[in-house]
Amino acid sequence: MSSPLKNLVFAKINEQMFSVRMYLTIPVLALCIVGSVWGLTDANTVLPADIPLETPMDILFVSSLFVLLSATLAGVIISYDGVSRDRASGVLEVKLSQPCPRRIQAIAMLLGYWLSIGIPVAILNIISYVILATRMDESPAMMDLISHFIATELVVLWYVQFSLLASSFAKDQSSSISIGIGMWFTFTMLWLLVTSVIAGLSGIEVGASEAWIRFEAIMDLFSPNGVYHHLLEARMPQIDRGINPILPFLASIIWTLLPAFIFFNRFERLNP
Repeated sequence: MSSPLKNLVFAKINEQMFSVRMYLTIPVLALCIVGSVWGLTDANTVLPADIPLETPMDILFVSSLFVLLSATLAGVIISYDGVSRDRASGVLEVKLSQPCPRRIQAIAMLLGYWLSIGIPVAILNIISYVILATRMDESPAMMDLISHFIATELVVLWYVQFSLLASSFAKDQSSSISIGIGMWFTFTMLWLLVTSVIAGLSGIEVGASEAWIRFEAIMDLFSPNGVYHHLLEARMPQIDRGINPILPFLASIIWTLLPAFIFFNRFERLNP
């Protein structure tokens, strides 16, 4: 990492780590990430019969629902005005007039915001892994931990990218937060409804049929949350939704590179 890029990234991390937003976000993240694993490893916890909690990976998979509700929303809240706030305050014009290339500034902004939320999420995940191994008297497989860790950091990155991209198009901060929350709400709360509507229009009956399960798996490739679950399911051989196992990994590469490419190019053409 070049010196200007490193300095810009560290400056952004330092700015966000000690912000009021972060102080409000960390307790929610701790409650959802660590608290969910603690609760799910309790012997008295009873879930519906079709949701097993027999192995450490089962626990991590079920707790991923709480990760999606907290870590992704935190990514949006931290980064939703990354560009629009600087534009409204006139800081963006000053930054863009600096000799530092715009591409470097864009990369630093993306990495800075991602690491600002990714580092706390990583620490809380490691704490939850220790709790999981202690309370279940069984250590999760190393590949399970690596897969869960990487997938979680990736889904946070995806939402940060979307928020920064939306912020680059928004004219003010209120528009930025509206777009960011709307995007989060669509993928987190409404995607199943979207999938059901498209399935109905395609003549596929919504239910437990093989056609529906495969169609839902395909639709999940077009959602960051769905790709996240696909990556976790890759470590659970008992789950087979009828698609080629390589597709989720290809989708994760596209979700990582395409929004970043669009954001970098958008930032280079940005008018303050």
